[in-house]
Amino acid sequence: MTLEQVMRDAIRPALALLPAAMDTPQARCMLLAIGLQESRFVHRRQIGGPARGFWQFEQGGGVRGVLAHPASAALARQVCQVRGVPPTAPSVYSRLELDDVLAAAFARLLLWTDPARLPRTGDADAAWALYLRTWRPGKPHRQTWDALHAQAAQATGELEHA
Repeated sequence: MTLEQVMRDAIRPALALLPAAMDTPQARCMLLAIGLQESRFVHRRQIGGPARGFWQFEQGGGVRGVLAHPASAALARQVCQVRGVPPTAPSVYSRLELDDVLAAAFARLLLWTDPARLPRTGDADAAWALYLRTWRPGKPHRQTWDALHAQAAQATGELEHA
């Protein structure tokens, strides 16, 4: 999928399900950057691993975390209700591969659980630190992050004005 398609078909509809304060250019940039880093918006099922959705959530990690965290649990239940999925880790996990809006909403909610402010759109170092804190990737690839983050930041600016 192109970044424009991801924004149109997944991120914008997901953010529309959440409080307006969660829809910011910084959030959109982080969602694009993390999706690029995790799946390149090509793979909804991790190659050789258990993660699902463009943002590559694991059932016992991100899914369970979003459903249980005090900052995200109530919102996650609301999103699940709207998307027609029971708010349980196995149900959400199995649906992430098929429902890009659900996946994007859970990705935004995972970012919401971090107490720090979202980094400025062009701050790749702060964005990397946030990604590491929230996604806790098993094999982080910093060598790809800066270029992917720059691509996300540019697309965010272009798509905000489109």
